Amino acid sequence: MKNTPQNYDWLSITLHWLSAVVVVGLFAIGLWMVDLNYYSQWYKPVPHWHKSVGLCLALATLFRLLWKHLKGHPPIEGARWEVMSAKLAHGVIYLMLFGLFFSGYLISTADGRAIEVFNWFSVPALGEIFPNQADIAGEIHYYLAFGLIGLAALHALAALKHHFINKDNTLKKMLGVK
Repeated sequence: MKNTPQNYDWLSITLHWLSAVVVVGLFAIGLWMVDLNYYSQWYKPVPHWHKSVGLCLALATLFRLLWKHLKGHPPIEGARWEVMSAKLAHGVIYLMLFGLFFSGYLISTADGRAIEVFNWFSVPALGEIFPNQADIAGEIHYYLAFGLIGLAALHALAALKHHFINKDNTLKKMLGVK
């Protein structure tokens, strides 16, 4: 349960890859569900799952940041500009995630209804805080989602570049191999 200079701990690795899969899945489902019409059998369950998974990801992301703060992380490898770029990209990824969580919340609660998370618990609504909240938050949510997917793709390409061109330990650290 401890990060080393050569590897992340198993919990950090699991949270990273689980987050990646969930973000891609939520993006794909989000694109699909906006075109559902009222008469589709998926009109109610898919947004419910999207919101529920999104809120669970928000909690996991908060935990992930706390875990990272408590356990630290292996040093970032590469030239100075690569280290600075990686730190900036990670920070922007987290900002975009929290922007998505918050805008999703604003979309879902503009009508004053709480968000039911898999019928386990409810996240209370604040209602409409500003005019056209659902529409404005929806636009922000949409563009943040595309931005996050683009930045995540760049992040993955950078890891592959480090692995195949630099031949350093960057990708191996997050795969848990030496």
